[in-house]
Amino acid sequence: MRTHFDVFGLPRAYDVDVPALEKQYRELSLQLHPDRQAGASARERLEAAERTTALNEAFKTLKDPVRRAFYLLKLHGVDLDREDAGAQKDMPMEFLEEVMTLREALDDAMAARNVAQARGMATDVEARRRAALAEAAEALRALEGSGDGAQVRKASHALGRLRYFTRFLEQVDAFEEEVLA
Repeated sequence: MRTHFDVFGLPRAYDVDVPALEKQYRELSLQLHPDRQAGASARERLEAAERTTALNEAFKTLKDPVRRAFYLLKLHGVDLDREDAGAQKDMPMEFLEEVMTLREALDDAMAARNVAQARGMATDVEARRRAALAEAAEALRALEGSGDGAQVRKASHALGRLRYFTRFLEQVDAFEEEVLA
């Protein structure tokens, strides 16, 4: 299976030189652009369009540290986008209880239309979101060159938390927009 890393000739690693990736993306975009195939057959033009689409998707995934982390985890067999993802089912109970407490506090702030309280919670959750990404990155780095199940689990739990925190922050933003509108 050709991965996004293969598209750019990169090793499967969390750390990516983004400026070098951007430069290579621009060069490959010029080479693969469908307009360069104007005189080619319909099949060749379609293939060029497909290669460009694959290049764009690979670039979008690899340049973003969060997308890259989820993608690397998927390459290690854990797809957190699936409803039946095992990592989502076995999140630590303490975290799930904490999620419920945070959610209830946010619901209370929203019911009281208390933007300052919601924003204060969001500040704390943003710090925890960054910490979860850092933990996932550390686990993914430790995975490079190995298939250590403990690191896969650590990364999947961290990214599960990151996903929750991201949704929480999106809800706070939507609440703020609603109140300020």
